[in-house]
Order: sequence, then structure tokens, then C-alpha cells
Amino acid sequence: MKLLSIFFLSFFLSGNTWVLDINQAESVAKENHKYILINFSGSDWCGPCIRTHKEIFEKEAFENYADKNLVLVRADFPRLKKNQLPTEQLKKNNELAVKYNPEGDFPLTVLTDEDGKVIKEWKGFPNCSSEDFVKQVTDAIR
Repeated sequence: MKLLSIFFLSFFLSGNTWVLDINQAESVAKENHKYILINFSGSDWCGPCIRTHKEIFEKEAFENYADKNLVLVRADFPRLKKNQLPTEQLKKNNELAVKYNPEGDFPLTVLTDEDGKVIKEWKGFPNCSSEDFVKQVTDAIR
């Protein structure tokens, strides 16, 4: 079952899919020797969060880089009732926040190695282009 989950996750990761489970992300990162990029977002209330996704994560430069080098994890905390997450997902996001975002910053983007060790973090909107963000990630990995 675990192998099937990893295969399923790997299939979707090829299209820059943001995964929702850090344990699966860590397994895929270890297997493929990739870094993990975790984004804490308020997708329906946080302007800088929405802007980060549109201006950085949804651009070709980032997508191309991420496809080859990163496992993307999204920890979303929507507020509108219509966007509420299932209880189990909210629990996972809260556990992830306790570990990587105890101050509750939004947006917060955290780069870790395959073992979950923090390499770099960006608090708030990174205030750069997608290309510059990729360069910052690359520099942090070196």
C-alpha cells in the first residue's frame, strides 16, 4: 500500500502538484533526492499568499525548476466556510505549522532538505520575480 501511495504521489508530482501530506513528501524527496518546499497559505483571505502563488509559484521559471528539484507541500488555512478543509487535513496542517510555523506567519515558505531540516525560509511575500525566487532557492541549496 505504501509503495502504491508513493507511486501515485510521484505521478502527480511530475506536474508540479502541491501535495498535502508531509510524510509522503518526505518519502518522495528521499527516494528522488529532492528538497521540500512548504508553503503556509491562507488561500481565501491572505492577499500576499494569493500573490505569492500567482506571481511566483504559477510562473514557468518556478514550475520548471520545481519539477526537477523540489517536492511541493501546501499547508492551507482557509477561513471561508465553503473552503473549509476536511478535519484530517486540518489536523495535518496544524501539526506541520507547530513544527515549521509556530508564529503563524502568512505566507511563510520553508525550504527543507529531504530529512526536514530547514535550509531557508521566506516570511511574507518574497517581493521578487519567479526567476529571482528560483535563484534564492538555488543559492540556499548550495
